[in-house]
Amino acid sequence: MTRSFLALTLVALALPALAHDPIEWNGSTIHVLLDKDATGGSLGMFTSRFPGPGGPPRHVHDDAGEAFYVLEGGADFLADGEVIHVSQGEAVFVQKGVDHTFHLTGDSGGKILVIVTPGGFEGFFEATKHLKLPDDMDELNRISAEFGQIFTGPPLAAQ
Repeated sequence: MTRSFLALTLVALALPALAHDPIEWNGSTIHVLLDKDATGGSLGMFTSRFPGPGGPPRHVHDDAGEAFYVLEGGADFLADGEVIHVSQGEAVFVQKGVDHTFHLTGDSGGKILVIVTPGGFEGFFEATKHLKLPDDMDELNRISAEFGQIFTGPPLAAQ
């Protein structure tokens, strides 16, 4: 009986998860590759592409850690008051509860792979794609809280 259960578990884990359609979100393109439903809640994975220098407002995830891998370009990361530069092919991790943001530094922008654990936050972009920064900040804050995120300040370049 244990053998059958193990075989069924392996088959379930080996099924490919289909990526969602890319989402245009405040000048960036978010492409959710894995969501909490595809991973049993373990993680969410998405890419974020910015066409030019830019990045999100400062924020905190009170329920998830966040790993970033720079696929294209370079980025400055602010975490807990410290700024570090991360080049293409390098990664950083921000623990849950840590104030952070990033700013892609090149004129041609870049692309970052983001993994949130546990999963769930990746649904934020679909839920807020119709809202614009900074005009709809009150509504963004309300929806953000539903996804365990709190905006804490402006984007890194604006500071």
